[in-house]
Amino acid sequence: MDPTIQRALNDKLYDKRKVGALDLERVIREVVAKQDNARIEAILDQLCNDYAYAVHQPHARNGGLIGLAAAAIALGSELARYLEVIVPPVLACFTDQDARVRYYACEAMYNIAKVAKGEILIYFNHIFDALCKLGADSELSVKNGAELLDRLIKDIVSESAATYVSVLEQPPPYQEDDKDVLDDTNELPTAFSLKKFIPLLRDRIYAINPFTRTFLVGWIILLDSIPDLELVTFLPEFLGGLLRFLSDPNRDVHVATQGCLDKFLNEIKRIARIKKGIAESKKSKGEGKRKREDSVESGSIRPTLEEGDEVDFETAADDDELDSEDDWVPGQDVQINHKAILEILTATLDSPLEEDGLLESLRWIVEFLDICPEEVLPFTPKILAHLLPAMASGVESIRQAAARVNTSLMDYVVSLSDDAELATIPHQLSRMPHGDRQDGTTSARASLSSSRELEIRSPTPATGKPLPRTPTPGTSGALQPQADLDYAAAVNSLTLLFLNDHEATRVAALTWLIMLHRKAPRKVLAFNDGTFPALLKTLSDPAEAVVTKDLQLLSQISRNSEDDYFTNFMVNLLQLFSTDRKLLETRGNLIIRQLCTSLSAERIYRTLADCIEKEEDVEFASIMVQNLNNNLITAPELAELRKRLRNLETKDGQTFFVALFRSWCYNAVATFSLCLLAQAYEQAYNLLQIFAELEMTVNILIQIDKLVQLLESPVFTYLRLQLLEPEKYPHLYKCLYGLLMLLPQSSAFAALKNRLNSVSSIGYLHIAPRPNATTPSVPSFDRPNRLKGREEGIIRWAELLEKFRTVQERARRLQRLGADTDDSPFGVGDLRIGGGDGTGDMKPATGREGGGTGPSRNAGGGGRDSPAGGTNNANSAPSKPEPPPKTRTGLGRQLGRFGVAGRGKRNP
Repeated sequence: MDPTIQRALNDKLYDKRKVGALDLERVIREVVAKQDNARIEAILDQLCNDYAYAVHQPHARNGGLIGLAAAAIALGSELARYLEVIVPPVLACFTDQDARVRYYACEAMYNIAKVAKGEILIYFNHIFDALCKLGADSELSVKNGAELLDRLIKDIVSESAATYVSVLEQPPPYQEDDKDVLDDTNELPTAFSLKKFIPLLRDRIYAINPFTRTFLVGWIILLDSIPDLELVTFLPEFLGGLLRFLSDPNRDVHVATQGCLDKFLNEIKRIARIKKGIAESKKSKGEGKRKREDSVESGSIRPTLEEGDEVDFETAADDDELDSEDDWVPGQDVQINHKAILEILTATLDSPLEEDGLLESLRWIVEFLDICPEEVLPFTPKILAHLLPAMASGVESIRQAAARVNTSLMDYVVSLSDDAELATIPHQLSRMPHGDRQDGTTSARASLSSSRELEIRSPTPATGKPLPRTPTPGTSGALQPQADLDYAAAVNSLTLLFLNDHEATRVAALTWLIMLHRKAPRKVLAFNDGTFPALLKTLSDPAEAVVTKDLQLLSQISRNSEDDYFTNFMVNLLQLFSTDRKLLETRGNLIIRQLCTSLSAERIYRTLADCIEKEEDVEFASIMVQNLNNNLITAPELAELRKRLRNLETKDGQTFFVALFRSWCYNAVATFSLCLLAQAYEQAYNLLQIFAELEMTVNILIQIDKLVQLLESPVFTYLRLQLLEPEKYPHLYKCLYGLLMLLPQSSAFAALKNRLNSVSSIGYLHIAPRPNATTPSVPSFDRPNRLKGREEGIIRWAELLEKFRTVQERARRLQRLGADTDDSPFGVGDLRIGGGDGTGDMKPATGREGGGTGPSRNAGGGGRDSPAGGTNNANSAPSKPEPPPKTRTGLGRQLGRFGVAGRGKRNP
């Protein structure tokens, strides 16, 4: 360069540098006209090395930048071959510490790009990276200059990115007969490469600065709007970063990102519709061609067609195929990696994002369930693990979005067919004649649909083993293999959600397990070893809705399992009640009623009765029998069971009564009420005689009080009406008067007394003759009524009475054994009510029987007047004084009026 131009470019004043640049532009134009390439290269080399790269001379750098811009303008069409010299020093100035240098670098690059146009795209990645940083520059002038440059580059990319090929890549001029060179021009690389740009975008997408994020979103929207680039193909590379942008506090970033994601989702949906339409069109054309071929082969149309017509028809068919192959729809060749996108979406559900990011992920999953549900299916376990907790979110919009995803995903899983169904259909089709396969396919699909409905409605599993899903030759095009759900992972994810704090999440998890087990019982049961204890533990859940769903699932599993599994379930349930008495107290009735609703009530009661009969813990067995008996009497769900019990003439009714009686023996009042329910009044009266040997604890009196209240309920309406027929039911009066004598003066006593007094005149008129006192109190069964012939059945009444006496004696011994281990020198509750001989005398207890050492006013060594009197266990004697002895005498006299045989004095 001339010395004057050098001095001008190195001046500190902008105007003088501008004058020098104009002079330099004029000189270079003259040199270009002379085609003195060596002089041009020398000038550019001097501008770069002596000016643009002069790091510590800001004025020289500014002069070099304006000189390079002037040189680019002067070079004009010859600029392309010199860009590799001009652009790098300008890019280097973008990172200068001086804000003025950065601004002039933007100005210089703007002028260079304006002349170079498409050629500048070769350096797009470098310019983009620089603009990404300059967009967040602290100096406002630099940001403004970068914004102007950004607009120019966007215009160039919009016009030329998809098709522009650099002149440096153009081949030399070719002759007309050189066809190979002509073909190569169609494969020349474009100046802009999206594949080379994506790695840079992937690195920059995790920027935090809001200006940088706005810059990135703008460019993503622009590149996506260029049809031939198909940026959506590379969406998995930067989708994760875009979702993070939604949590940016800057509202502009959020709005821009939301719009960008909406465009991508709409584009994915559009491409899916196009591909689906093309596939359906090909399928319909293929079926039409196959029908025509079948018609021609069968000869059905030959009588109506000439020979020439057949040839024309085939030719026309070939022409249609050629036309269909030539048709091209924009978007049909775009390949979208749905799996990679779903991996990002599910990972987003797992990360602690703001509600906007979570909402967007849920929205995309719902749309993908409509676009490509088979791709979503493998991600079901992971989606469920994070989706169901979102259903209990404190944000209403998230709860609604999660509910939509849950509903759509469950509907799709329900619609899936079993392996056995898919395997049998191709086998059926392969055995059909070729002409019948069309109808066979339709009928097979109809059968598949109906069996799917039955599978959903009825949880009973198929007995056959599922066949492997192997394609049958000749039918692979008719029925494609279906994606399968990982049941093991899904059950594991759902089971872990039992520990979630929110009730809605636990209920949703159980609902999913119910559906999965109903759909594929064998697959769920195969992994049930770890699930079953969790389901039992969930019965202690504080939420009633959770317990109800849990019982529904347990019932469903038991209904589809063998008897051993059902028995094991009942045994485990009893163990749970035994260890968790609070659960038995608060949820025992609910659990029993729900199970009886879902399963066979008789099967449940029979199984529980067998388990309770073998129970070692007498106290727990008594409590459990009391709960079962209360439900048996009061639960509406057990109405049919009560009806069966009242019909002891049948063998089923007799066996059921015996099974219950043997386990009900652990609780005296429950056994008595069972006999009342079964209308076995004579047996109930015999039980009352054994009651005289029992210890009238507070617990027993409370149970009798409750029984009296139940006698006034609609369940025992038939019993109250039977009081009007004393000649037919004589022992019913004895039972009720016996209860009256056992009760202390209380509201229950008054209620029962009023009831009996209302029919007492009828009862007195039909008093049965009093039997001999020496006759043992065993049912005679000689009365011509419903009890006649019972001895001929399987009920052995005397054995049942002995069983009751044995169980009660065992319970009393265990109770005393527990009392003897305490420090108290006296026994507990040895106060006896009546001797059973009609005298009602109170007998003293010796030390062997009651733990005392001699006679006592309270008829036991551990009486309440003693300082260490019986308060050792739950079944201790009442804290109030016993009723006076005349009450006991009254009991004996009252029973004696109905012919009660005395049992003699009881040995101490």
